[in-house]
Amino acid sequence: MLDRALGHLVEEIVEHPDEVQVVSSDGQRGELLEVTVHPDDLGRVIGRGGRTAKALRSVIGALAGGRRVRVDIVDQDA
Repeated sequence: MLDRALGHLVEEIVEHPDEVQVVSSDGQRGELLEVTVHPDDLGRVIGRGGRTAKALRSVIGALAGGRRVRVDIVDQDA
């Protein structure tokens, strides 16, 4: 459910919503959500000074209801 919520939020931010992918996996330290977007949209998702990314992490953390969730934004060029 968290991956779909995060995908929906990110799709509303970017200019290429059809290229948004959210992959969920469980690790030792909780759930990991990896967000991949079109390279031109990476700056939009991160935001100035990381504000947008921080806000996305806050919303997903609130939806998680106390579970550990980590949101990573993947840079495809790296």
